[in-house]
Amino acid sequence: MLAATTKSDTRYELVVGMEVHVQLLTRSKMFCRCATDYAGAPPNTRVCPVCLGMPGTLPVINRDAVEATVKTGLALGCEIAETAVFARKNYTYPDLPKGYQISQFELPLCIHGRVDVDLPDGSTSPIRVRRVHLEEDTGRSVHEGGYSYVDLNRAGVPLMEIVTEADIHSAEQAYAFLTGLRSVLRYLGVSSGDMEKGAMRCEPNISVRTPEQKARGEYGAKVEVKNLNSFRAVRSAIEYEMRRQIDVLQSGGAVEQVNMGWDEERQRTVLQRTKESSDDYRYFPEPDLPPLALSRAWVDEIRAELPELPGAKRARYIRDWGLRPTEADALTGESLVACFFEGAVAAYGEEDGKPQRMANWITGELFRLIYADGEGQDLRQIADVRIAPAQLAALLALIDDKTINPNTGKKVLDIMYATGDDPQDIVAREGLAMVSDTSVIDEAVASILAANPAELARYRGGETKLFGFFMGQVMRATQGKADPNAARQRLQELLDEA
Repeated sequence: MLAATTKSDTRYELVVGMEVHVQLLTRSKMFCRCATDYAGAPPNTRVCPVCLGMPGTLPVINRDAVEATVKTGLALGCEIAETAVFARKNYTYPDLPKGYQISQFELPLCIHGRVDVDLPDGSTSPIRVRRVHLEEDTGRSVHEGGYSYVDLNRAGVPLMEIVTEADIHSAEQAYAFLTGLRSVLRYLGVSSGDMEKGAMRCEPNISVRTPEQKARGEYGAKVEVKNLNSFRAVRSAIEYEMRRQIDVLQSGGAVEQVNMGWDEERQRTVLQRTKESSDDYRYFPEPDLPPLALSRAWVDEIRAELPELPGAKRARYIRDWGLRPTEADALTGESLVACFFEGAVAAYGEEDGKPQRMANWITGELFRLIYADGEGQDLRQIADVRIAPAQLAALLALIDDKTINPNTGKKVLDIMYATGDDPQDIVAREGLAMVSDTSVIDEAVASILAANPAELARYRGGETKLFGFFMGQVMRATQGKADPNAARQRLQELLDEA
């Protein structure tokens, strides 16, 4: 185990560049007609001579994959190339049937973008995007019982690679970048971004440097951690590797430029192999594919169809609807949640702080039910809830007009979530309408005061904190249906009677 980082460690700056591989949501593979629905399919059943690299076969570029990559580049503020060239990236793996991968090298589709990351302290950090390019995925090796098997169903699935500059300086910043990037990908509809299913895989390049190196524009030796498949793993790997490299340097050693894997069980990086350079891959233009020429008119059409992205939506919620940043963040992380929220606001209204009240109920009570009901914390499940946005708006209207109180509203929401019934029907059926009749409240208060003479004497003797006890008894006696304001007023008056 590594020792805890010492105070002297602050003289080292963490420097991270990120490579993110994203599977695209296309129906067919990158260069052939094989289906991409390989998850759960029997091994080697989503293959053909093209993706198996058989002699005499020719690849054909998937237009939808190109469009998805251009769309992503535009959303990230990239320049879109007029001409992109596919190249052969040569390396030998058992699950790479051709012995090379068709990728892009010198002339990618998108260059020079940027992602602005909102940090927990309220500041914004720009992360430059060096390139977004298109390639094909590899197959998958399975190791069982001393044997190794190869499943090529995944080989040839369209894969988009997003490469950042070394602008990340903390594990939290890396985490914020990746979660923000995934939100953009899901808003665009180009990828599910499901890391646990391999649809998004991250490889941070991690190094540390001294102020002197920084002043000279130098970097430390970088270590690449391969194929991380969760945001938590990315954060943990960066933190561990930073401490490991600092320990090596402080002990007088030198950090080697290598590829590491992440051991989730032991929470540490492990050596895989020495790191390759671009020369090792012997890139050259793919002879079976022509240069890819993109018409400016087509790119402009894609640009015009871009949806409102999370950052712009968040800013609009705060500016136009007065939402607090915390709720705005929670509501814009997933496009399906934002869609539900906007539908609910449309039904409920935008005046008098109503959007913030709706935001409170969705991020509080509705999220609570979704988290309790689903596996993990995937808010995309909001698309499957039985409650329609207009029904939630109707529930809040019942609270606003004092038909029910907020606590009863939570009970009604639970029933709505389970049944999909309208809130008005539930309130009528269950007899949950709020009691505002002072005679009913007076009867309940009188009964409670009679049943608790000792507490009443202590209250009238100056122990006013007992007011909360009596208020709780009133609400319990009325089964939570009493109008809290009316009950509070009458209780105060009756307690203060001599």
